[in-house]
Amino acid sequence: MNDSHSIVIRRAGEADLPAVLALIRELAAYERAPEEVTISIDDLRRDGFGEQPAFEALVAEDEGQVVGMALSFLSYSTWKGLCLYLEDIIVREPYRRRGIGTRLFEAVIRRAGELGARRLMWQVLHWNMPAFVFYMRYQAAFDSSWVNGKLTEEQIKQYCHDHEQGTSQ
Repeated sequence: MNDSHSIVIRRAGEADLPAVLALIRELAAYERAPEEVTISIDDLRRDGFGEQPAFEALVAEDEGQVVGMALSFLSYSTWKGLCLYLEDIIVREPYRRRGIGTRLFEAVIRRAGELGARRLMWQVLHWNMPAFVFYMRYQAAFDSSWVNGKLTEEQIKQYCHDHEQGTSQ
């Protein structure tokens, strides 16, 4: 394991997808929700490298081994315009506290600048104090006035099924 200066940050390629999925699973375990990961390598390939890529990823590599990643995607604000959303930064446990997360985050900031993004956004779990401390180094603002909403895959399917049949609830 080399120091953080030997770490290479680069765009992820299709060959990196097994390592990317392993990192996603490692993060889910850390966030106490390993059963929530239902994505596959085929999903990642289709969604990240298909005709209309839905995300892009950066990887941190040490001597040919992927040890971290940052996954982001474009979003759009009706008030601001083009935005970049950082879904996750993940660094393998043995490589943490070596500046790799910082290098990945700063690469995402630069990517937001290249894209002309008006805003870079992300979420932090309320109990993840190391993440809060990390982002505060960048004078990040945390907005408690917005509440996250979501529909699960099952709820979406149920809604579509109900409305295909001409029924609604």
